Amino acid sequence: MTRALAVPLSALLGLSVASLPLAAQAPAKPLSVETIFAHGPLIGTPPGGLAWSPDGKRLTYLDGGELVVLDEGAGKPHVLVSRAKLASISGSKNSETDQDHRDRYKMANYQWAPDSAHLLFDSDGRLWMYDLHNGTGLEIGFTGAASGDDPKFSPNGEFLSYVRQHGISVMRLRDPGTPTSVLTGPPNNLTFSGEVDWVYLEELETRSNYFWSPDSKSLAFLQMKEADVPLYPITDWIPIHAQVDVERYPQPGDPNPDVHVGVVGVGGGKTVWIKLPIHGGQDYIPRFGWIDHKTLWIETLTRDHKHRDIYFADAATGQAHVALQLTDENFVDDNYDVSVGFGSIVLTNWIDGHNHLYLYSYDQNNPATAKLERQLTKGDFEVGEVSRVDHAGKLIYYASNEGNLLEQQLWQVSFDGERKQLSAGAGSHSGVFSPASGAFVDRHSTRLDPPTLRLCLASGNCNVFWQTRALESYHLRAPEQLEVKAKDGTTLYATLLLPEGTTPDSVPLIVNPYGGPGPQSVANRWGDNILFDELLAQHGFAVLRADNRGTGSRGRAFAQAAWHNFGPIQLEDQLAVVDSVLDDYPQLDQDRLGWWGWSWGGTFTLYALTHSDRFRAGVAVAPVTDWHNYDSIYTERYMSQPGEFPEGYRNFSVTNSAAKLKGRLLLAQGTGDDNVHMGNAVQFIQKLIEAGVPYDLQIYPRKTHSISGADMRTHLYSRILSHFEQYLKPRVGVPGTGQ
Repeated sequence: MTRALAVPLSALLGLSVASLPLAAQAPAKPLSVETIFAHGPLIGTPPGGLAWSPDGKRLTYLDGGELVVLDEGAGKPHVLVSRAKLASISGSKNSETDQDHRDRYKMANYQWAPDSAHLLFDSDGRLWMYDLHNGTGLEIGFTGAASGDDPKFSPNGEFLSYVRQHGISVMRLRDPGTPTSVLTGPPNNLTFSGEVDWVYLEELETRSNYFWSPDSKSLAFLQMKEADVPLYPITDWIPIHAQVDVERYPQPGDPNPDVHVGVVGVGGGKTVWIKLPIHGGQDYIPRFGWIDHKTLWIETLTRDHKHRDIYFADAATGQAHVALQLTDENFVDDNYDVSVGFGSIVLTNWIDGHNHLYLYSYDQNNPATAKLERQLTKGDFEVGEVSRVDHAGKLIYYASNEGNLLEQQLWQVSFDGERKQLSAGAGSHSGVFSPASGAFVDRHSTRLDPPTLRLCLASGNCNVFWQTRALESYHLRAPEQLEVKAKDGTTLYATLLLPEGTTPDSVPLIVNPYGGPGPQSVANRWGDNILFDELLAQHGFAVLRADNRGTGSRGRAFAQAAWHNFGPIQLEDQLAVVDSVLDDYPQLDQDRLGWWGWSWGGTFTLYALTHSDRFRAGVAVAPVTDWHNYDSIYTERYMSQPGEFPEGYRNFSVTNSAAKLKGRLLLAQGTGDDNVHMGNAVQFIQKLIEAGVPYDLQIYPRKTHSISGADMRTHLYSRILSHFEQYLKPRVGVPGTGQ
């Protein structure tokens, strides 16, 4: 086995306060769970809802209950709408699920009107128009449902549309009386027209399912027929009489929503249905939009995730024909964003082994087929989010890990392929770009530095307009950056945080990977668990993180290691990293190993504790315990349908191996989790009981997948800490404990 190469992170990132001689620092403040979680985020709450005015002259954001504005000229921020005025147009508190969706899916509470002189606020379904000239707000509509009902201005600013009762309503803004129901949902609530259902919202990152035509005369919408999608009950046991909410949730092999694209006039009337070969409606339509007022573009994805096509369609007749096709023998990359306009199509694809930008062209006068013009980026790196495509100016603004696979910078590339880096400084940068200039917001962080927000102008000048609270007094320390070779020779990146000032005495080691498709845990950016890792270290634990094969940001082959492999290869890589650090750090105690994780990481915890006898204690938060239980889109992408890969569903579902659990388990679950349902925990517990295996259970009433809130997070992380204290620390004076 190749030994780890430990490189101090301070050498990679430059001098920081954590690398100064201890004698030059004041005594470090101790961390506690209460310090980190009980009073909201220790670093403060970064601004939310960053949005540029359509004319690109002003940037707005929500900060501390106020709407703040910053001129493009990089002046000082000032309050645009006060806390008192925002409170006066606020509705009742959102439900737990709705607030979780707003936070998790970054759903905005307000938007700019096309005239850049008005703002629209969505407050629990009530729509308020705020006039920036006179500072007054007027309620103009009520969606009749929960917030997040996707209000939109028509391009000419004459109309406002929104989703209501599973259909689309439109009102004329100069006469905001009774809205016109352009599309009315049937009384059985089984057909969504323009509304996004749970599985599209979660797994396809679909944020809207209807769009105005450029001439403001028509709307294109996705219709989702949900009648055959199974129902899942989510029970609230807090009231005296328990209440049950149900959601349409397709599990692997179940019927998906039957989807179709339609076009309807602004005044309602007959719908024109687009004729697409989508196999009985069971394939997916992740994205669609208008090319011009007569033509639509529509992206389709086959249910097996192997074929991704772009169609051009006539809005008047519904006739459609394929413009370009992308395929993969296992599964296509799950970045489905497409930008179409001015005769060009921009999208990302990993056909050459890494996710890169590609430019296609089509005839604007007769959109028919698209041809590949050029690959705009190339190399051993990944293109991440594409923030903006300026088709008229032929420029693309995007993020990538070019130059350092553990960092992210902001870039610009022209349609000719000329590239330049826009951000500077080690760490992770993400951007929010102006729609009318080269200005952008640069959100920057490192492992030791929480997010800082800068407004950067096209000239290159950047000025900080928001910073997190200072953490110098806590003397956070950088973990060791490690590289370990997997069994097949692949380089795996890891970090190890050791207790400060430890001697060669034995130190318990806690492994905390995510391990599943998508997220990259080992990166030079601020993360949710940075402070908790330091707290564990202050309590005498070492913390190890590693990205195994099957995770993201490392190319197609690295990601596709998860195809038909949801456990063995991931555990093999994690154990290789554990063995390497045990070899290189003799103070680590191989007999006192722990493991914890959340979501896929929670599943991974259960897989490790049922497929290895090396871990004395583990914590699994919101885990999938049987892959038959999770949703169709995500699971089938990697595991195919149950009938096509039955042995995988049998072998990789930890419920089937529960009787082999080794080590003491703490299982934590929110009862209101609409993502990984409570049934996963119940099924796993049943198998533990049948096998006579002890366990600890912590439930969080009404809480969703995030188990959010200062009180809940304080309780959860206190339980995690005490669990490892109890089972990984020696119990002094207790004979026969084996410690």
